[in-house]
Amino acid sequence: MNWKRKINDALTGATGFQLQRVGKVDSSDSGPVQAPSADSLIRPPADPKADRLLVSPIFILSPVRSGSTLLRAVLNAHSALHAPHELHVRRLTVGFGTSLAEKAMDALGHNRADLEHLLWDRVLHRELVKSGKQYIVDKTPANAFAYQRISTCWPDARYIFLLRHPASIAKSWHEASPDKRTPEEAAMDALRYMKAVERARCALTGLTVRYEDLTAEPEAVTRRICDFLSLPWEPGMLTYGEQAVVVKGLGDWKDKIRSGTVQAGRDLPAEDQIPESLVPMVRTWGYQPGVTNPT
Repeated sequence: MNWKRKINDALTGATGFQLQRVGKVDSSDSGPVQAPSADSLIRPPADPKADRLLVSPIFILSPVRSGSTLLRAVLNAHSALHAPHELHVRRLTVGFGTSLAEKAMDALGHNRADLEHLLWDRVLHRELVKSGKQYIVDKTPANAFAYQRISTCWPDARYIFLLRHPASIAKSWHEASPDKRTPEEAAMDALRYMKAVERARCALTGLTVRYEDLTAEPEAVTRRICDFLSLPWEPGMLTYGEQAVVVKGLGDWKDKIRSGTVQAGRDLPAEDQIPESLVPMVRTWGYQPGVTNPT
C-alpha cells in the first residue's frame, strides 16, 4: 500500500519512529520454541564460569498430568533442592530496541539467543539464592518441547524423565478440563507432550522415573533419585508437609500439595480402556495391562 508507506516515511522523517504490524501472539506454552533469527545462533555459553550462575540445574521433563507436581513437592522437601512452581523461563525473550544496541551486544560477543540464555539463568539463579538451597529444579511440562535449547543453555544440566501410563495421562487431562476438550482431544493433545518427552529421552542422558513406582514405592524411588543427583537421601521427602503456591496474575491457577505422605495412584487402565491413538506409546514406554511396574 503506497499511502501506508508514505505515511510511515513522513512519520520517520518527523519523529524517527516507524509503525509496524504486531504479529499474532501464541498464548499456548506447549508449542515449539520460537525460531531464532539468522543472526541468533543457539550455542553453548562461550565462558561457562562467567556466563552461567547456576550449577547443574535439574529439569523434570514430563507430559502434563503425569505427577510432576507431586514429584516437585517431594524434591522440594530435600534440604538441598529448591523446586518452585512452573516458571516457563523459556518463554522469556530478548529484543534489540535499536541497531546500536544490537551492534553493541555483537561487539561483546552476544547474539539474541545468548542474551536470552543469560536472562533465563539469572531468573532461575535468583530464585535459588532466595531459597538458600544448593540446586534448582524446574518441572515445567512444556520444557520437553525445548529440550535442545535447554541442554544448549545449560550443558551441565541434569534430567529426570517422569513417565506415567499414557491412558492415565489422557484421562486425567480430560478430567482437568472436561469443558475444554473431549476424551479423544485430550488423548491427542497429551500425546504431543509424550512424544516430546520421548524425543528428549532418546537425545539426553538422565534418570527415568515412573509415577506408578513413585506412588507405590516412594522410598525406593526417592533413594534412586538422590543417588542420581549425588545427594544423601532424606526421610522428610516422604512426609513433605503442606506446600502451597498461588501464582498471582494467573487467575485461579494453583499449585498445591496437601499435607501427608505419598499416596498410591489409581489402578492402571485395562486394555479396552486404552485409546487406539495411545497404543504405540503404551508399548514404547513398556506398559502392559495389569502390570504396575513395567520393565
